[in-house]
Amino acid sequence: MNFKLLLATAAMLAISGQAMAADAVSETPAPPAAVETPAAFSWAGGYAGVHGGYGWLDMKLSSGGASASDDFDGGRLGGFAGWNFDVGHNVIVGIEGDLNYDWNENDYSGIKLGTDVSGSARARVGYALDRALVYAAGGWTATRGHLDNTGSVDGHTTFNGWTVGAGVDYALTNRIFVRGEYRYNDFASKDLSGIDIDMKQHVVNVGVGVKF
Repeated sequence: MNFKLLLATAAMLAISGQAMAADAVSETPAPPAAVETPAAFSWAGGYAGVHGGYGWLDMKLSSGGASASDDFDGGRLGGFAGWNFDVGHNVIVGIEGDLNYDWNENDYSGIKLGTDVSGSARARVGYALDRALVYAAGGWTATRGHLDNTGSVDGHTTFNGWTVGAGVDYALTNRIFVRGEYRYNDFASKDLSGIDIDMKQHVVNVGVGVKF
């Protein structure tokens, strides 16, 4: 009697195990939760911004065999706009233009000499380190010089030259970036109201821009 009870118990356990195994096989695993991958950041495209800084302008003057030189330093404010192209391998090339106003006028007993409006058109090449873009730039630059003497002389002319520099753009968000930049401007020499003037300038700018 005990032997028959043992066989019946073993049979019931076997049937129960097979049923549990069948249930385990029939269960379909839940699909993995979808993970949204953020879009990769890119420097390609258009942008515009504003900047300000300081300029150190060295001016050499000569007339009738006499010569002199002086510093015309002051703050500056302006805007810039450009377009970047991603050519692969983290290399970014682009073009950029800017327009500025420089406060760098000297007053010599009523004779005011200096420059005010300036601008440039430059080509840029840089290397992207994720959200940081390290770049070099160079091209054409110009500034307007003026010589004002109350009641007698009022002269203005545009000085054209070349510019070269380097900087870093850093993206705070996918659209907003900040900038730090150094430039060297050589405006060459030109005659202004009978005075030959040769100008060279060092500039430091900081700015903020928006990517389109």
